[in-house]
Amino acid sequence: MTMIDVTATRWDGGWELAIDGDPVTQVRTLDRAEQQVRDYLDTLAPGVDHSDVQVNLIPDLGTGVSVRVKEAREATAAAQERQVAAARQARTVVRELRAHGVTVSDAAVLLGVSPARISQLAKDKTDAAVAS
Repeated sequence: MTMIDVTATRWDGGWELAIDGDPVTQVRTLDRAEQQVRDYLDTLAPGVDHSDVQVNLIPDLGTGVSVRVKEAREATAAAQERQVAAARQARTVVRELRAHGVTVSDAAVLLGVSPARISQLAKDKTDAAVAS
């Protein structure tokens, strides 16, 4: 999988997309930027499959805003990683509680979730090998 950096600069008609600092194409809205870049690459090298190209979209909105966008994306990614780790920990704890004879209802109270969530966590074997 190939990763390319594409700088997106706002203009009256939408966004100008630049690869390696050279403006190459334009889109009206950023939700179409990734496909537009692939289409552009297809025109340069029609015989090459660009469907697996990953586009790292870098907004050029002025230093302050661009930095805050980057920080917000990084914070979101970090929160998702923490959520995955929390779910893994919860699955391990639920298995331990159930192994000690704690009821689903009591485990729910202890972990501050619903009994249905305890049942889901207990059935999920994602980390069973790790917990053993």
